[in-house]
Amino acid sequence: MTAITPEMKAMLGVAQPPKVFKVEAGHVKRFAEAVGDTNPLWTDEKFTASTKYEAPIAPPTFLIDYGLIEIADKMMEVKCPLSRFVNGGTEIEIYKPMKVGDTITTVARIADLIEKEGKQGTLLLIIIEVTYTNQHGELVRKCTETFIRF
Repeated sequence: MTAITPEMKAMLGVAQPPKVFKVEAGHVKRFAEAVGDTNPLWTDEKFTASTKYEAPIAPPTFLIDYGLIEIADKMMEVKCPLSRFVNGGTEIEIYKPMKVGDTITTVARIADLIEKEGKQGTLLLIIIEVTYTNQHGELVRKCTETFIRF
C-alpha cells in the first residue's frame, strides 16, 4: 500500500495562486528584532546608503514561510495512512536582495513526493518549492522545504 494518495498526486506540480507582499521597513525591523539580528543592513538607512544595496534589505530568511504555509497545510490535511509529520529541512537560494520598497510575489508548488522505508516504517517526503520574484520579474529567492510524514 502506498502512502501517496491520488489526491496528493493531483497536487503534484500545481502552482498555487501567487501571493504578493510589499516589503516595508517596519516589517523588516520587527523580523530582525524577533530573530535577534542587529545587522545594520536590515534597518539603518544611513549605513545602507553607502553600501552596494543603497537601501535597507531584508534578512535572508525574511518571508520564508510566506506562500508556504497554505500549501503545506493543504498537504497535511490530505487523508493519508501516515498521520504524523515533521519539518525535514529548508534550503534557501538567494539570487538578489529583497529591498525595502520591493513588492515580492511568491508562488508555491509541490515539487516532489518521495516514499521511502525507514527504520520506523514508511516515510513520505513532501518537497515544496516556493519562488520569490520582485516587481521587476527578477527571481530573488527560491526556498525548498521538505516535510516528512510518518
